[in-house]
Amino acid sequence: MTWIDEKQFITSEAELRELVGYPSELVKKKVISHLDENCREFIAKSPLMFISTSDESGKCDVSPRGDAAGFVRLEGDSHLIIPERRGNKRLDSLRNILSNPEIGLVFLIPGLGETLRVNGRAYITKDSGLLQTMAVSGIPPLAGIVVAVEECYLHCAKAFLRSGAWKPETWLESGERPSAARILSAHVQQDGVTAEVIAASLAEGYSKRLY
Repeated sequence: MTWIDEKQFITSEAELRELVGYPSELVKKKVISHLDENCREFIAKSPLMFISTSDESGKCDVSPRGDAAGFVRLEGDSHLIIPERRGNKRLDSLRNILSNPEIGLVFLIPGLGETLRVNGRAYITKDSGLLQTMAVSGIPPLAGIVVAVEECYLHCAKAFLRSGAWKPETWLESGERPSAARILSAHVQQDGVTAEVIAASLAEGYSKRLY
């Protein structure tokens, strides 16, 4: 990294605090250890979330999960269950959980700048009776991620305000957006796997294999 002066790297919390400072009392006190009625309402109205996991060596992964609002099942004030729908079978999040159960979640509600962050310990369930309660069109999830909640807190809206992410007038036109098919074709570099072939495969999967 010849373009970065490594001497300017911050290497201690003391140095970091000198630069940034300390959180206010409100920020210190906003963290709770359970899903109160406000957290439960937020999760019930969220159609999209992101899961952060890492393996035993600390290598990290972040993965989205989405469905109709309320797709995450709440069990009292201490547990929630995330349905694991059909995907590409990489199982990055699930494999990480098997070796390191620590998990971080971010719940989003379209149009709302604030997000809800939940941290805890995760487990994978194959309980057919439980999974059937989260079925869509009669198809239950393949597994469920059970999270024992340890921390919950609201994250401010500054990232969404700066980005304008919820403002349609800031969105790229369809022709300006990156092409997933083109990107995958370039990364795979396999004979016959053209952007057109991938685009057709993606379209079929999105229309026929969501669940």
